[in-house]
Amino acid sequence: MILSTTNNIDGRPIKDYLGIVTGETIIGANIFKDFFASIRDVVGGRSGSYEKALREAKETALKEMTENAVRMNADAIIGIDLDYETVGSKGGMLMVAASGTAIKL
Repeated sequence: MILSTTNNIDGRPIKDYLGIVTGETIIGANIFKDFFASIRDVVGGRSGSYEKALREAKETALKEMTENAVRMNADAIIGIDLDYETVGSKGGMLMVAASGTAIKL
């Protein structure tokens, strides 16, 4: 499956637009991650635990979107957009949403 943020695949004509595909994931940050991340933020370091959680959430959302496109017999997904939002009480959870257009090449 070809994934692209652009609206086309260079050198490959689009035969059919199959529709919008999406994938979403919501992750919660536990209290220990929050505590250690806040310590790192105070000393100016990077928060490895949050970075890892963001990467995992992004990969999960992209995987779910790709699985939806496979069910549509797509060859590629173009125009991919990733959105990150905090949700829940006090923004205690992070939502990552991936969307794009499934196409046949």
